[in-house]
Amino acid sequence: MRRLGSVQRKMPCVFVTEVKEEPSAKREHQPFKVLATETVSHKALDADIYSAIPTEKVDGTCCYVTTYKDRPYLWARLDRKPNKQADKRFKNFLHSKENSKEFFWNVEEDFKPAPECWIPAKEIEQLNGNPVPDENGHIPGWVPVEKNNKQYCWHSSVVNYEFEIALVLKHHPDDPGLLEISAVPLSDLLEQTLELIGTNINGNPYGLGSKKHPLHLLIPHGAFQIRNLPALKHNDLLSWFEGCREGKIEGIVWHCSDGCLIKVHRHHLGLCWPIPDTYMNSKPVIINMNLNKYDYAFDTKCLFNHFLKLDNQKFGRLKDIIFDV
Repeated sequence: MRRLGSVQRKMPCVFVTEVKEEPSAKREHQPFKVLATETVSHKALDADIYSAIPTEKVDGTCCYVTTYKDRPYLWARLDRKPNKQADKRFKNFLHSKENSKEFFWNVEEDFKPAPECWIPAKEIEQLNGNPVPDENGHIPGWVPVEKNNKQYCWHSSVVNYEFEIALVLKHHPDDPGLLEISAVPLSDLLEQTLELIGTNINGNPYGLGSKKHPLHLLIPHGAFQIRNLPALKHNDLLSWFEGCREGKIEGIVWHCSDGCLIKVHRHHLGLCWPIPDTYMNSKPVIINMNLNKYDYAFDTKCLFNHFLKLDNQKFGRLKDIIFDV
């Protein structure tokens, strides 16, 4: 199977969308909804959506693995945003009746400064050597997750830079009905994007860990392929999300052969998220750390040490993982 695409920019919806003047169920205080029509978008058709690989859209925060200080490192998503004056100009432009004209950004003056180690996301447009903001007025990018940075403490909990490994959740290689948590070399994840999920991420829709014993994991994008998706029709997908066990997910991401990623979220179809019992939590999970080769005593409070104690144990679901500390 080909290597699936990475998330380096905002993904378009598989359907043409329309704005409905009703309070959003997705974003608090947003007075409108963005809903899918029954028409497949031109972007999806141009990307040959009917030959694409459908995968589960996982609800977390986006991460990226690339080199930093000549070593493989985990990077956190950090978008550069406009300063107050530029943001006000941009919002006035969006709400004006003359917004058929193009909005011009001065990237050097209109945006808040970024950390020195910040890098722009790979696939964003460039103009005269400067990254072009997206339709929301943001410049997507990344910052390296340093070990002692409190802002990214949940990111750093899933990596160990001394041995260059990361805690990853994916399907068991020999049993697609079984999930596996393992320590994966960061070098194996180079130039991939992943989703960080867990106790303190996005309201914890998968119910992992607890306040006293938080649990976080990385999931490579495209890791959970969808095997029995119905035809690409609005009503068929709506029925699948509502009535199938496999449909108890946040959404679908299609990985197209040209590297393009196309999505649909439950909210695009007027459905709720989060939901009580997700498909991810219906599958059994096994711990397979294989850390003996490192001959190293991990910090007693770190996740690697906790999982090492649970090595080779099988659980009915992710929510059942309890650390005995």
